[in-house]
Amino acid sequence: MLGVAGLMLQSCASTPAEPEAPLVPIKVAGARWIELSPVVVAANSFYPQQIPVPSGGVVSITSRAADLATNAETQLLRESITNPDLRIIMTVSESFYRLVARRSAGISKLSDLKGKRVLVPRLTSAHYYLVAMLRSAGLKEEDVVFVTLPAPAAPAGQAGQAAPASPPNKFRMAQALARGDVDVIATFEPEPEAAVRLLGKDAIVLQDKTVYREAFNLNARAPDLADPEKRRAIVRFVRAVADASKALKKDRTPYVAHISSVIGFSAEEISWGWPETEFPVRIIPDMLDVLEVEEQWLAKISNRAPRGRAELEKFIDRSVVDEALRLKLK
Repeated sequence: MLGVAGLMLQSCASTPAEPEAPLVPIKVAGARWIELSPVVVAANSFYPQQIPVPSGGVVSITSRAADLATNAETQLLRESITNPDLRIIMTVSESFYRLVARRSAGISKLSDLKGKRVLVPRLTSAHYYLVAMLRSAGLKEEDVVFVTLPAPAAPAGQAGQAAPASPPNKFRMAQALARGDVDVIATFEPEPEAAVRLLGKDAIVLQDKTVYREAFNLNARAPDLADPEKRRAIVRFVRAVADASKALKKDRTPYVAHISSVIGFSAEEISWGWPETEFPVRIIPDMLDVLEVEEQWLAKISNRAPRGRAELEKFIDRSVVDEALRLKLK
């Protein structure tokens, strides 16, 4: 009997695990920021097939250029007006923003921003963070002066040739602040840290994590989630992002070089913004509250009626990440 039991155990131990059933192809796009890191790592190291992650947000989904795409909840709210099939299926990252200002502009606290020149990418989550911070100090958007950053001039080409494309300048907002062209900037990491380093002792950082944090979500289309084969691939990718998040929390070192090659920030620059980034995996519990408050702001700017809480709730689908985390992978 012992011999038979031993043979049975040996047989079980030697049986190879069955490979995963083939998945239908999916396309994934993402906005090029540190928050994208778990998606980049998942697509390269944790999904059954390596897939590229081209640049793109929720508009990539509505144009059918991608099946999944990342963006802050701000862009989901904007795009869902004309594309109500969009769904938030996972919070990839939470990003805690910072306002960076010049002390020499007379700024030492939030209330000092009144009348000051502000540089911010308009109608983004960074813009909303600025609004939320102003509100917390009893100020309105109208109390600051918004400045537009001029487009970089392309270098002139040789006679008879087109001008070569100018490489993107990653920290133009920080440089504008350091030059004194503006008094405060609100933008995405790692540019705030670049501004702090450029300004040195003249830098003042204004941050309140309780006011607002960006929810950088993975988004999909409702019809794709209703398709059994497409949903299976999406759920599997969400699980890959969850596994990548766990690995990054443990030690990001093995993955930084690849992340850098995709998002365009150096390993050092990534380290600047990493402390302001968290990877919750599950959709943040107050997602609906965030959508409801932010919808009021966007509706006013767009001169339309805000959507109610019940209408906004349909954009959140928590079932996908729940299903992904229950997967028993071999």
